[in-house]
Amino acid sequence: MTLDRTRWCELLVGLERVEVLDVARLLQRLVVTVESTERLMGCGACGTRATVKDRDRVDLADLPAFGCPVTLVWLKRRWRCGEADCGAGTWTEDRPDIAPARSTMTRRAGVWATAQVGRHVHSVSWAAKELGVTWHTVMDAVTLWGELLVEHPDRVGATTAIGVDETSFLAATATEGTRWVSSICDVEGRSVIDVIEGRQAPELDRWLTDQTEDWKAAVSITVCDLHEPFRAALARHLPDATAVADPFHVVAVGTRCVDATRRRVQNDTLGHRGRKGDPLYRCRKLLAMAEERLEDNGTTKLRGLLAAGDPFGHVREAWTAKECLRDLYTLYGQPELAGRWIDGLIDDCRAARAPEVRGVARTLKRWRDQILAWHTTGASNGPTEGLNSIIKKVKRVGAGFRSFTNYRLRILLAVGGCNWSLLNPAPR
Repeated sequence: MTLDRTRWCELLVGLERVEVLDVARLLQRLVVTVESTERLMGCGACGTRATVKDRDRVDLADLPAFGCPVTLVWLKRRWRCGEADCGAGTWTEDRPDIAPARSTMTRRAGVWATAQVGRHVHSVSWAAKELGVTWHTVMDAVTLWGELLVEHPDRVGATTAIGVDETSFLAATATEGTRWVSSICDVEGRSVIDVIEGRQAPELDRWLTDQTEDWKAAVSITVCDLHEPFRAALARHLPDATAVADPFHVVAVGTRCVDATRRRVQNDTLGHRGRKGDPLYRCRKLLAMAEERLEDNGTTKLRGLLAAGDPFGHVREAWTAKECLRDLYTLYGQPELAGRWIDGLIDDCRAARAPEVRGVARTLKRWRDQILAWHTTGASNGPTEGLNSIIKKVKRVGAGFRSFTNYRLRILLAVGGCNWSLLNPAPR
C-alpha cells in the first residue's frame, strides 16, 4: 500500500477535512496554518452557490507536539451568496470539530485541558504551561466543557443511599471565620452528587427542596456523622428514609471521651499537662488502641500505668465505655441484641463518676435509633469520607480556592460521576 506523502502533514495534524498550508517554528512554538477543504458552499437561504469573500485569520492554541506548544492558525473563510437579491449576505464557515465559536483554543485542546484539570486533578497552571497559554484561557475551556458534563441531566440518576459530610473551603482569617462546603454523595455509586456552601441545616434544606419528588422518593438510606443540622434537614425532606449514624464517628465519641478524661485527670492530679514521665501520658497510645490488639505486656503495662496515674478510676471508666461502644459493632444483623446492648451501655455511662462518660450517655441516647440502624443496613459514610479525601486533593493541587463556583466544578469533574465519553468523538 502506497502512502500519499502529501497527506503526511494532514495526518499528523489529525483534523478531518483540512489542508495544511504551512508549518513553522517561531519562538519555541510550532505554528501550523490550515484551511478547510470544502470548495463548494451553498447559500442556506436560497441555495445559490456561494463564493469566498475573504479569509479571517484565527489563532487557536492546540495540543502540544514534539515537546513544544502549538498554535493552529485557521484561515476561516467568509462566504458570500452569489444571488444579488438574497438577504443572506455573507456568513463565516462553522467547524465545531475544530473550535467552538469565539474560542481561543481548539476543541481537542479544550477537552484535553478539561480532562487533565478535572478528571486527572492537575492544576490549571500546569495545563496552561503545557499549552503555552494563560491560566484564564485554560479555566475558560474547563468551564465551557466541564459544565456540559456536570450539568448533564443523566449525570445524577436514581440514588438509593446518600451520605453528607463537610470539609473546609477557606481557612479562617482575622476578620472572617472558616468557610465550609458540604458534599452530598451517592454512597452506593461512590460519586459526589453535588457540593453546597455551608454545613448547616438551611443550606441542605435549600438543596433538598430543589430536588424532584421522584428522586427523593428513591432514597431509602441517609448517612451522616453526628452532626445535628444534617440529621434534622434529612429527616424533614426524606422522612421515609432510614437514617444511619456513621460507625466511625460513633466510635470516635468514645475515643474522644478517653482523651478528654485523661487530660482532665492529668491536670487534677499533677497540676500540669502531660509530660514524658507521667503515667497517663505514657499510656495515651495504649488507651487509643483496641483491646484485642494489646499484647499481654501491653495489657499489663496499661493496667500498671492506670493504677499509678488514675487514682479515682475515671480514665478506666472512659476506656471501658469506649471498648463497649466498639463491641456494639460486632453485633451486625442482631438488632434486638444490639438494642439491649446500647441501652445497658447508656445506663452504665449515666451512672459513671467521670462527667465525660456521662456526656457519652447523652450522645448515645440522642442518636440511639440512628446508631442501631447500622445493624440492619450496614451503611456507613466510608465512601463519602473517601470522596472527601479526593476533594481535599483538588484543593491542595489548586493551592486553595477563592471562587466556590470553580471549586464546585473542579470537585464534580473529579468525583462527580461525569460521563467523559460525551465529549468524544468531536462533532463533524
